[in-house]
Amino acid sequence: MALESGNAVRFPPGFIPMQLTFFGAAREVTGSCTLVEADGLRFLVDCGLYQGGREADARNRAPFGFNPRAIDFVLLTHAHLDHCGLLPRLAAAGFRGPVYCTPATSDLAPIMLMDSAHIQEKEAAWAETRQQRGNQVAAFEPLYVTGDVETCTAQLRAEPYRREFHPHPRVRVRFQDAGHILGSAIVELWLDENGAETKLVFSGDLGQPTRPVVRDPTPIDTADVLIVESTYGNRDHKRMDATLDELVEAVTDTFERRHGNLIVPAFALGRTQELLVILADLVRAGRLRNLNVFVDSPLAIKATEVTVRHQATLDVTFRQLLAEAERGELPLRIRFTETPEDSKAINRIHSGAIIIAASGMCDGGRIKHHLEHNISRPECSVLFTGFQAAGTLGRKIVDGASNVKLFGEEHAVRAKIYTLGGLSAHADQTALLAWLGAFKHVPKQVFVNHGEAETAEGFAQRIRDRLRWNVAVPSPQESFRL
Repeated sequence: MALESGNAVRFPPGFIPMQLTFFGAAREVTGSCTLVEADGLRFLVDCGLYQGGREADARNRAPFGFNPRAIDFVLLTHAHLDHCGLLPRLAAAGFRGPVYCTPATSDLAPIMLMDSAHIQEKEAAWAETRQQRGNQVAAFEPLYVTGDVETCTAQLRAEPYRREFHPHPRVRVRFQDAGHILGSAIVELWLDENGAETKLVFSGDLGQPTRPVVRDPTPIDTADVLIVESTYGNRDHKRMDATLDELVEAVTDTFERRHGNLIVPAFALGRTQELLVILADLVRAGRLRNLNVFVDSPLAIKATEVTVRHQATLDVTFRQLLAEAERGELPLRIRFTETPEDSKAINRIHSGAIIIAASGMCDGGRIKHHLEHNISRPECSVLFTGFQAAGTLGRKIVDGASNVKLFGEEHAVRAKIYTLGGLSAHADQTALLAWLGAFKHVPKQVFVNHGEAETAEGFAQRIRDRLRWNVAVPSPQESFRL
């Protein structure tokens, strides 16, 4: 298999070679979107939002780098917005094909997308109200509205793990469990080119093994072309026992010594459910007691309801927690607050509350209100449990900002900041290399994506050094002919 970047290679007359173009998550973590073209066939793997700052907003609003009407189908790896968040915009721009995903993703993606649309509509209404009151606020136009979400939801097609399906006469696909969040998938794809098959594997986001809620990532043994993520390709996570020690210290210090609240920005899908399992285990072990936990996210509530419906795909640890809940035997108090009134009532609590709210990177949702009421209080703590993309509010706080802007007002950061890297839903360097090590045959070409530039480059070199594979790190919108 020959690999060339750009258009420098000549091919026999009439032959149109396969081409990959990385429109997102190239030398960055968000905006996952890869275009595959082969002799008139065009399809996408993921179509995600860019997240983090004004530049991301401008990129989300820019025209697609391809004709949406010419896309035959989309393969969706999972329901996080950085992988599915631009599907409504794609549909509004003329895409009319099916979107294939696992059954759990088919249930989760509409919830995530509708929440995204509602947040954008609220921001637009807020900006309009402020303008009418004479405030100097820029107008806000939603990327898409709820009607666009309804359109793309109708395009979802659910396919279970391990069962082969045919989105096109020349293509067969199989989803395998990626172990990242509920419904997350590795894509195994066989593409027929003039009677010869090429196998492509897209890792999607791989999870860390031996974690609660979801199962471990499925090993894959063969691929001609492999696209692998590298979010944490430059380091290993903190050991779980050390992470639990730090979590216990954060709760104990905040409640018993400083008498404040613990604010936890958490992804509504995956991280919230995992935290509940971990906190319950710590109470059972006697390491924590009398916990008063608020899950203040309508999105997390809906995601938890979907999680319950897909118990067959879950790790045994989470199934045990569900069984305890059904029997009324939970070892801690968990309150799910859905209405705005219930959410506002939490802010009248000055100490002793663990408040878990989305978004996980603090760029939207109810977490911003809880930060507004607690981040300037030195008796409180903010606990980060996941990756914070460059440019996000969460990243600014983690990087040590002394002041942050919330709802147009500056707030001093006086709360104690904790980061628990050991709870990441992404595989670390050791886990990524172990997953790659399961391949029985060397891929002809490997692409490293979904990692910040330095991380992706470093992980690519690690693969070259350890496995001696042919590896490239795509730049944004770079094309490769195979």
